[in-house]
Amino acid sequence: MRCTLGVDIGTSSSKGVLVDADGGILASTTRAHDVDRPHTGWVEMDAAIWWDEFVAIVHELLAGVPDAEIVGVGVSGMGPCILLADERDEPVRPAILYGVDTRSTAQIERLTRELGVDEITRVGGSTLTSQAGGPKIVWIADEEPGARERARRLYMPASWLVRKLTGAYVLDHQSASQVSPLYDIEGEHWHDPWWARYAGEIEQPRLRWAGEVAGEITTEASALTGIPAGTPVITGTIDAWTEAVSVGAHEVGDLMLMYGTTMFMVFTNGAEALRTPSMWTTAGAFAGTRNLAGGLSTSGALTAWLKGLTGADYPELLADAAASGAGAHGLLVLPYFAGERTPIQDPDARGVIAGLTLEHTRGDLYRAALEATALGVRHNVETMRAAGADISRIVAVGGGTQGRLWLQIVSDVTGLVQEVPATTIGASYGAAFLAATAIAAPDEVPTITDWNPISERIHPDEGVRPFYDALFDRYVRLYEGTRSVVHELAAAQRGTPMNTMNSTPT
Repeated sequence: MRCTLGVDIGTSSSKGVLVDADGGILASTTRAHDVDRPHTGWVEMDAAIWWDEFVAIVHELLAGVPDAEIVGVGVSGMGPCILLADERDEPVRPAILYGVDTRSTAQIERLTRELGVDEITRVGGSTLTSQAGGPKIVWIADEEPGARERARRLYMPASWLVRKLTGAYVLDHQSASQVSPLYDIEGEHWHDPWWARYAGEIEQPRLRWAGEVAGEITTEASALTGIPAGTPVITGTIDAWTEAVSVGAHEVGDLMLMYGTTMFMVFTNGAEALRTPSMWTTAGAFAGTRNLAGGLSTSGALTAWLKGLTGADYPELLADAAASGAGAHGLLVLPYFAGERTPIQDPDARGVIAGLTLEHTRGDLYRAALEATALGVRHNVETMRAAGADISRIVAVGGGTQGRLWLQIVSDVTGLVQEVPATTIGASYGAAFLAATAIAAPDEVPTITDWNPISERIHPDEGVRPFYDALFDRYVRLYEGTRSVVHELAAAQRGTPMNTMNSTPT
């Protein structure tokens, strides 16, 4: 049976699917893993996990579908991540993860001073934040010079798998555009002067689009994985963008909401690059498109934290949250438990639970956490619109879509209709689709609407709109009112002596 394979390396797990020619899922599997947090603000991972889990996933899938004939391989992964490897492709240190890793604050400030915020925005599309890859490369040079001196290549999870599978050294344009400020967003190429200045002797990966074939399975990779030698492998891209593809939310005017460990939002525009200091302007997954993207640092991670604290399972917590009702009996949560990315771009933000009384229950807390992520989504959507994003369609994807309460709360808080496709398995499915389109004959290219039609639409309850409008105003004011205090607490968490702290926000 001819099929395509899709594998995604995520923050908390790796997922794989085998998909038939009509988009039907023949088999799927997941491998859970943990990130390392050796210091406050650091989030990293051993790249060996990515390859080991890929191999294990493929063997399990093939064992479950013994007549499967893999004719194309799709890959994707969390990002932007910074994995530097030496000339033998041995990692010089663990990979530094995307915007949830906030270690490079000093490097962001330095590069901004050296290059100028206007020039950085002109070249790369966005100001430098914890999401940017360039400052993390500079952090390695500053803090681990021995590792930096050995570095000769730059990888992310998808491109690391491509290298292992095919020997090709490539990176897709979308991922490259997040190695800010080293990529030229208008020219769609590496910005050589800044690459030479900050990446030095690291070889530039060849740039490709996500759905382009990067190479073919080598004999060595075939022996390790069981995938036939010569099978095409696409270049792939970052998981959020592959998730958008998996649900067809990659056309101009589409906004994808990814419900996962973090919440990610990707708006697709045409060739014009929309710019705003508090969001990320990137290349699109496909030629001729640009994206305006944003992300919460916690969403599923916050609900998982509460699950661990309470000892209850998710069905119990969701039932309790539904019973709590809108507003969680007067609770309001800021979901900044790992700092925050967009739109406040504040790595020193921290979680706040306001309004607690002895009468509040675990259901109230869980409800308030769900509402907090919804309020964060609204904050991002309003910022995107202010930057010129003409959002015409919203599609939800990811593990969080399995619980309809969360979806309903997001629609109620934002006032937006969300479309939910039949398959919400996520980026691994999108990677399999991209592989299928890459190998198809010109008159047989599949469409994602055939593979994955919309099955449900979540409409907002207009009756609670005035209440959530008022709650959103309190949400914004609560951050402003607590920012200086939580910045001091964040400094204390990093070990800064209290008497040296500046209480004035920077």
